[in-house]
Amino acid sequence: MTHVLVVSCHPRPDSFTAHLVSRATSGLERAGHDVEHLDLYAIDFTTAMSRDEREAYHGDEPVIDPQVAEHIEAVRRAEAIVFVYPTWWAGVPAKLKGWFERVLVPGVGFRFDERSGKIRPNLTHIRRLVGISTYGSPRWYVRLVNDVGRRTITRTVRVACGWRTRTEWHGLYAIDSSDDAARAAFADRVEAAMEALS
Repeated sequence: MTHVLVVSCHPRPDSFTAHLVSRATSGLERAGHDVEHLDLYAIDFTTAMSRDEREAYHGDEPVIDPQVAEHIEAVRRAEAIVFVYPTWWAGVPAKLKGWFERVLVPGVGFRFDERSGKIRPNLTHIRRLVGISTYGSPRWYVRLVNDVGRRTITRTVRVACGWRTRTEWHGLYAIDSSDDAARAAFADRVEAAMEALS
């Protein structure tokens, strides 16, 4: 594996999420991977799909925003995608949800089988999907509310890649009540896991 796309989503550049991005990137680069980073807040990614985009969605040219086109090319270059974000309201932040909706459009994230009309994977070049997230709630509560963000990445996005794609998850639970030592230990684990990514 040589090219890893890191997609991060947090409004504050001094956040613990930003620190995790830095540590994950360090591990990936130390392992010899080429890392490309999309910070959705830093580039002010537009969250909502526009009316024109929705009308184009099932047409021959579903992509009409140049920024979205650039992100699609980044996805096409990647052999692995690492998502780093805080879990809010049991799911991914709005910007990341919008990224899924606007970037992984027909012809990119999936395709329609011409004969059956069924959805088929179109990200078959992606060999690894990784989620790194923090949670305000403890693990038992996250499980109770179904951990929608984790399911989106490890199930829904994985279906778009195909079942040969391996998934990996790293979660720091109850971050609001965690101490510096717990956060540091989690960041160490993230960096080590990314260095071991194959």
